[in-house]
Amino acid sequence: MGESVLYEVEDGLATVTLNRPEAMNALDTNTKNALREALRTAGSDEAVRAVLLTATGRAFCVGQDLKEHVGILESGGGLATVAEHYNPIVTALATMPKPVVAAVNGVAAGAGAGFAFAADYRLAADTASFTTAFAGVALSTDSGMSWTLPRLVGQARAAELLMFPRPVPAQEALALGLVHQVLPAPALAQAAVAVARALADGPTVAYGAMKEALAYGASHTLEESLAHEDTLQARAGASADHREAVSAFVAKRKPRFEGR
Repeated sequence: MGESVLYEVEDGLATVTLNRPEAMNALDTNTKNALREALRTAGSDEAVRAVLLTATGRAFCVGQDLKEHVGILESGGGLATVAEHYNPIVTALATMPKPVVAAVNGVAAGAGAGFAFAADYRLAADTASFTTAFAGVALSTDSGMSWTLPRLVGQARAAELLMFPRPVPAQEALALGLVHQVLPAPALAQAAVAVARALADGPTVAYGAMKEALAYGASHTLEESLAHEDTLQARAGASADHREAVSAFVAKRKPRFEGR
């Protein structure tokens, strides 16, 4: 995927690593292209059963590379990157039929925070922080934050965090519901791999159906959601993993899921 985004698959777990530590993993065009393609690859690869999104250095991702952005503005360019990069990246994270874990090792700002919020499970180092950042550069929200943030913290708090951007430290992020776990920084990587590995070893078809059900239920009526649950449950019920789980229960042993 290139030097700015590392991609590795091992035993069903795809690890996608932002790797511009000297720039605090700011999103220049090369990095956005590589991240988009890495996530698309992970989403379509049947051998991948879970994804871990992480980063090198002291930051997770500070969002758009403003040094590159200045040049784009001076040349008369606009914000085509939203449609070309941010929307497909967030779509891949939120809709791929397998779990995505984000390990936030440091500051996550703007689109960097948006990418973390689009993951299914978030762990943060105790030194990490989150900021929406958009209002500070006179921009509206992107990277899916208009969809993810209200679902995580509610409409009123989302408006506050967007209109009055500030660094939200890890422990406050935990209290707000922005992350699921906060760990000492040296323990983050191992804990994140353990969570992602557990998901990679789990019933992938069922996980994908759960993601789809939650997204659908957030914007549909109870009646529609119940009908959709019926469809999704039929899909999960026809999976080899479901049959394995039932057999394992009867035999009083631990199931061995294969992700199909």
